[in-house]
Amino acid sequence: MFEDDGYALETLAVRAGQVRSEEGEHSEALYLTSSYVFPSAAEAAARFSGETSGNVYSRYTNPTVRMFEQRIAALEGGEAAVATASGMAAILSICMALLKSGDRVICSRSVFGTTTALFGRYMEKFGVRVSYVDLTDMDAWRQAVDGSTKLLFMETPSNPLCEVADISALAEIAHSAGAQLVVDNCFCTPALQRPLALGADIVVHSATKFLDGQGRALGGVAVGRKEVMDELVVFLRTAGPSMSPFNAWIFLKGLETLKLRMQAHCTNALDLAWWLDEQEMVERVNYTGLPKHPQHRLARAQQDAFGAVLSFTVRGGRAGAWKVIDNCRILSCTANLGDAKSTIVHPATTTHGRLSEEDKARAGITENLIRISVGLENAEDLKRDLMRGLSQL
Repeated sequence: MFEDDGYALETLAVRAGQVRSEEGEHSEALYLTSSYVFPSAAEAAARFSGETSGNVYSRYTNPTVRMFEQRIAALEGGEAAVATASGMAAILSICMALLKSGDRVICSRSVFGTTTALFGRYMEKFGVRVSYVDLTDMDAWRQAVDGSTKLLFMETPSNPLCEVADISALAEIAHSAGAQLVVDNCFCTPALQRPLALGADIVVHSATKFLDGQGRALGGVAVGRKEVMDELVVFLRTAGPSMSPFNAWIFLKGLETLKLRMQAHCTNALDLAWWLDEQEMVERVNYTGLPKHPQHRLARAQQDAFGAVLSFTVRGGRAGAWKVIDNCRILSCTANLGDAKSTIVHPATTTHGRLSEEDKARAGITENLIRISVGLENAEDLKRDLMRGLSQL
């Protein structure tokens, strides 16, 4: 109903995907059940074979999870979505459903450290070749693809340096090679950026982050064309990296306020980025909202705002970075992001800690780098909190 009638994102975030039961509930129902009762043996056989649609087993069919899938698909402008147990489970499901031994993935160097570990430690073990290129170097992407390339994978903005890639240009490169472009849209969410409309084939999220918005539950989701998502469902049915119905219900509640929250996050982050850029103890600020950011114009063109995540380098190497972090009383030292509560972390020893020193250097993960996911607190309070450590450098 709501998915096909041209409604605005704010309306879709509240209404899309909901199916009321005969009880007439106003809020989305939470279906906490592992299995479903069939009216007959013949109907059970028909559902298991796929001859008729309907719920079979909550590993891959659950009404609450389906409502979340339909809502996020509507927000991203995709035909279908597949929800998973975590963001990494969503990336794994894409790989397992769409790749085989001998295939090749071209991946940006500027991705979450665990994504790199998944590709390098596990996909390569089973014969999938992975090559890494600089996110913003279009020539490097063009030169890297070959006849065996099946996926191009990237985050934009990137974690944690906030680099921005031209989604439309990368989509052209992928499609010219017969490959698909996968975009991790975790930092922007569909409230700020819709990669499918720019030519991407698959969008992936860690729903744990901004889609939830309060750090309550783990989940992931992939969005794209129905025939592609159907392949992921087959893997989900077989391997079971499934989203909990309870978590799906939490994410449905989170999506209702997504646009409002992202607007507030972005306002706070831009304010904090300008302030950090003025501090003499800060060497560099990475935030696409600053005009001096090398991809500022591109971010303005393909995003509605600049997001809630920024990073910066400070004097004093690791010791200086840890001093800033350890003196914070408001910002939480935790690796999660996308929370109403601002978080601060040292990427070199946490989110990207499993990378080799060489790979860290290539990805720009230095010992004096700090990442902040800016929450919904008062911006002046956040500045005072950061100054506790910065003033000691």
